[in-house]
Amino acid sequence: KEVGLLDADIYGPSIPKMMNLKGNPELTSKNLMRPLKNYGIACMSMGFLIEETAPVVWRGLMVMSAVEKLLRQVDWGQLDYLIIDMPPGTGDVQLSVSQNIPIAGAVIVSTPQDVALLDARKGAEMFRKVHVPVLGLVQNMSVFQCPKCNHETHIFGADGVRDLAKTLGLDILGDIPLHVNIRETCDSGQPVVISQPQSDA
Repeated sequence: KEVGLLDADIYGPSIPKMMNLKGNPELTSKNLMRPLKNYGIACMSMGFLIEETAPVVWRGLMVMSAVEKLLRQVDWGQLDYLIIDMPPGTGDVQLSVSQNIPIAGAVIVSTPQDVALLDARKGAEMFRKVHVPVLGLVQNMSVFQCPKCNHETHIFGADGVRDLAKTLGLDILGDIPLHVNIRETCDSGQPVVISQPQSDA
């Protein structure tokens, strides 16, 4: 399948680092930006257009304009899937994306702690309000296993996302552990699914 990944977190773009991509997009003859590609995935991010350490200090209208450009002024080619990585919350980016393009579905990712679940619930309700199907929830940082003794600790709580899924009548799509390999490989731009596909993580 041909997959594109759009980093819609304008204020804190992380896809360039996590996908090990640097540089500015080339322009096509039609003045469209060409996505940068790694691991077979075409990526576009605000991080390709600004300095790595430069803060984006913009108001809502400018953010929505930037999202629109990243969507419409990019030569995505023929994609089977375009995954849009959105910032947390229910702000301008989520509304802009959900109102401007037909979205097949949303996946809500949350840690199991109560404070995070408040936002996750609002996110699910917002997508329902704008008629975007919520495909399910992913429980992130679900459990920590000590690398020395293998003891498992639920640092952020055990089943918060599962309980929320039941309340909302949604599926749990998976659990992602709090694991040093996941953190290291994300930071080094070699996602664990690529660098260590056979590992438990």
